[in-house]
Amino acid sequence: MRLKVLGCSGGIGSGMRTTSLLLDDDILIDAGTGVGDLSFDDLMKIDHVFVTHSHLDHTTSIPFLVDTVGFFRDKPITVHALEKTIQTLRDHMFNWKLWPDFSVIPSAEKPAMAFRAFSVGETMTLGGRKITPVPANHVVPAVGFHLDSGAGSLVFSGDTTVNDPLWEVVNRIGNLRYLIIETAFCNREKELAIAAKHLCPSMLAEELKKLKVPAEIYVTHLKPGEVELTMKEIEQDGAAFKPRMLQNNQILEF
Repeated sequence: MRLKVLGCSGGIGSGMRTTSLLLDDDILIDAGTGVGDLSFDDLMKIDHVFVTHSHLDHTTSIPFLVDTVGFFRDKPITVHALEKTIQTLRDHMFNWKLWPDFSVIPSAEKPAMAFRAFSVGETMTLGGRKITPVPANHVVPAVGFHLDSGAGSLVFSGDTTVNDPLWEVVNRIGNLRYLIIETAFCNREKELAIAAKHLCPSMLAEELKKLKVPAEIYVTHLKPGEVELTMKEIEQDGAAFKPRMLQNNQILEF
């Protein structure tokens, strides 16, 4: 499996893109602003979008993706998410007010987009690739994802704060190679991180102490304007774990 980082920032500007990861060439993990850098031909190849949660920085490109290529395809783009996330997208995005409901056009029998609900812990296999939603702890219903090629695994935390159930799952993965975990705020904003159910560097360091299996650790979702400060604090507080900042266009193979 090959994961390309299309976006991994907590905001936009100066080339930063919000969360979107391209798995091989046909699966998106979240659909933030980074999707917009793909060519039309690349967009045509996307068959599935796996959504961690409903927030705009993770879903904003879904309407544009479907509108751009949906009518040129012979099958719908399938959006996979928690049932509550799907309901939010139906109510507040694909509601004919903010955007058309592409799950019923051009017709209900042959729509441009289809929703499929999943549950935490449910493994879906696509072309030999296993994708399993894992627990997240955020202000809206949310998950992370465990991606398993057989030869190796990657875990993406999604947006989360302190999350013991995640580590129970991660520590059972025998072929774990990469862990991508969020840190949205610097340490002086710890109270905001707690209220918004994100992590700051000191909280990240405490969470990483729960990791019992080896992995390369990458940090995502840093806020523009605080990237250097937050990474400095991460490198200080979590030095024992050697965390690195995830980068746009980075490729991880496993």
